[in-house]
Amino acid sequence: MTSSMTGYGREVLHLENSTLIIEIRSVNHRFLDITTKIPRTFLFMEDRLKKIIQSYFERGRIEVYIELDGERFSKRELRADWELMDQYIAQLRQARQRYDLKEEVPMSVIPSMSGFFSIEETKETPSELHRLILDGLDKACKQVESMREQEGRFLKEDLQKRLETIYDIVSELHHRRGSVRIEYQRRVTERVHGYLEGKIPEDDARIMQEVVLLADRGDITEEITRLSSHIEHFRRMMSGKTAAGRKLDFITQEMHREANTIGSKSTDAKISEWTVELKSEIEKVKEQVQNIE
Repeated sequence: MTSSMTGYGREVLHLENSTLIIEIRSVNHRFLDITTKIPRTFLFMEDRLKKIIQSYFERGRIEVYIELDGERFSKRELRADWELMDQYIAQLRQARQRYDLKEEVPMSVIPSMSGFFSIEETKETPSELHRLILDGLDKACKQVESMREQEGRFLKEDLQKRLETIYDIVSELHHRRGSVRIEYQRRVTERVHGYLEGKIPEDDARIMQEVVLLADRGDITEEITRLSSHIEHFRRMMSGKTAAGRKLDFITQEMHREANTIGSKSTDAKISEWTVELKSEIEKVKEQVQNIE
């Protein structure tokens, strides 16, 4: 199935007083590029998260966002900087001795000094939450996959129409090539005999052989045959069940190469006109192919 590389998925889970939000954004990329923006508490799960994503997608830049809000998995802890406090007490005792102070260091001073204590939030992540994250990511991936497939159907319809246009142009080129070749031979023969002013008979075999060789250089039969083959190959790849974006891109490049060769060989105004239309349609196909997985 033809799929695009653009999609979005969002899964929200409510856990008593907490909310788990999982978002996935997918955009075009030459390969599969996965980036995660998740709480530090879940960093150990990053490899497992990426494996789930890899099971769904083969190309695209995938951005994963996980956010956990609430109090169910949070608690506060008081942290003390014992090293700093030891230095502070030691300095107070040294000052007491230096100035022969009689009073002991009051304990009430310590809590009022900044930097000794800090309040930090720690996260509790039980196995239940880990399972919910993995299940939520799987559901979000399905949403992205569905959106990519839906957009892929529109892309496929557009590409099929453009391929039909390309096929029609190639058919016109095929029908005209024979008459153009004969007309080219006639013009070259007339010019040769005009330059020779009748000094060599018209049935001279060598002259006719050179005329045929010149006409063959402008013949576009091989290019038309290869273009027809590329069109059929393109259609087969679009109807396949695996991701074919990179292969379609390569086929499109080959189609463009053949169209350029036809344009360079053309000595006929009509063929030149059709070639311009052909290259324009191939360029549009190439732009659309960049969106396909």
